[in-house]
Amino acid sequence: MTKSVLIVDDEEDVRAITQLGLEMGAGWHVLTASSGQEALNTAANHQPDVILLDMMMPDMDGRTTLQRLKANPLTQSIPVILVTAKAQQLEGESVADLQVAAVFAKPFRPLKLAEQISQTLGWI
Repeated sequence: MTKSVLIVDDEEDVRAITQLGLEMGAGWHVLTASSGQEALNTAANHQPDVILLDMMMPDMDGRTTLQRLKANPLTQSIPVILVTAKAQQLEGESVADLQVAAVFAKPFRPLKLAEQISQTLGWI
């Protein structure tokens, strides 16, 4: 079954490279959002299988976006993987406390990303 992934990142080039890696590497359907608010709307309307969420975004950061996703009954059960260049700063907080499936560090290898997501979520 084809998986659906929502990529949330304010940087257009990161969204494009990630989308290309997931489409070419796994044939997954990719949705994108450039802001937290767009992510909330897209997640509620399209119910992706997983959300890749950038932590550092203007307006609504990843933490606030995550809290709102988990507070909404329509999106609370969608697994979220945080993607951040500041992974070391999150080490003090448990992944369980953040209610995320995993934290992936930037930069990542786009063609390996689908495999990493699949392993993390037990899709393999």
